[in-house]
Amino acid sequence: MPPVNPSAAHDQAAGLRRLFGSWPKRHLALVHNPEMTQSSLAIDRLCGAAAALGLHTLVIDAADNAPAPHEMALIDLPACIERLSDEVSYLAARGLPIRHVDTQGRCGGFLDAAERAAPHADLLLLHAGTVDLARVFAERCVRPILLGADSPRAMTEAYASLKRLAMRPGWRAHDLLIVAEPDGPRTARLGPSLAECAERFLGAAIHDCVVLDPRDAAAQPPQAHGAPGQESDARLMHLLRAQLAQELLHDSGLAPLAPPPGTAH
Repeated sequence: MPPVNPSAAHDQAAGLRRLFGSWPKRHLALVHNPEMTQSSLAIDRLCGAAAALGLHTLVIDAADNAPAPHEMALIDLPACIERLSDEVSYLAARGLPIRHVDTQGRCGGFLDAAERAAPHADLLLLHAGTVDLARVFAERCVRPILLGADSPRAMTEAYASLKRLAMRPGWRAHDLLIVAEPDGPRTARLGPSLAECAERFLGAAIHDCVVLDPRDAAAQPPQAHGAPGQESDARLMHLLRAQLAQELLHDSGLAPLAPPPGTAH
C-alpha cells in the first residue's frame, strides 16, 4: 500500500471534526468468524482506512482465538496496550469483556476502561464473538461488521452471527466484509445471497458489502500500512465513514447516511 499523505489525512480528519463538532471516541464492532483464516487482513485494511482519515485505531482482540490478555490487564490496562505504529495500537483481550460484567449482564464497563487506557486512540475496533459484542455495546449505537469468505462454511457462519445479533432489539442492520478474489466465480453472489436471506428470514439488512482481495496483502497481525490502494478502496472508505457518521448522527438524533448505489440490502 502507498504511504499515507500526512497533510491529506490531517485535512480529512479536520473536516470530520468540523462537521461533527468535538471528536469523541468512535467504535467498530467486528464480528469474529471462526471459519475464516484471514480475519487479520480485514482488520489490517480497516486500520489502513482509518489511518487515511488521520485516526489512530486501538484494535481490541477479544475473539475466541485471540491471544490471552496480559496477567496485569485487570490491574494496569494501559500497560497491556502495545503501540504497533503511529496509527495502530493493539490489546490482546480474549476473555476480558466478561470480567467487567454488571448486574444486567452488560459489559460496557470494559469499553469505558479501554477508552481510559488509550487516550491517544480515536477509534476502538473490537473484534469479538456475538455474545461479547452484544454485551459490550448493549447501550451504544453500532452497526456490526460481519466477516465472510468464499467458502460455504464461512458464509454460513456469517449468517449465523447475523441471526444471533438480529434477535436483539436494534441490531438488524449490518455491514459485510468478504475476503475473496473479486473475479472468483461465486464472489459476485456472496453478498447479495446473504442480504437476501437476512431480509427474507430475519427482517435484517446488509447496509454495505465490500469485497477484499486476499491477493492484495498477506494476512498478518493488525498494523497500519497507510491508505489502501486497491479497487475496493472507495467502498471501504465509504463503509468506514458511514460507520463513524451513523454513531455520531445517532447521538445527535439525526438520520444516518444513505448507502452508496449498488449496495446490497
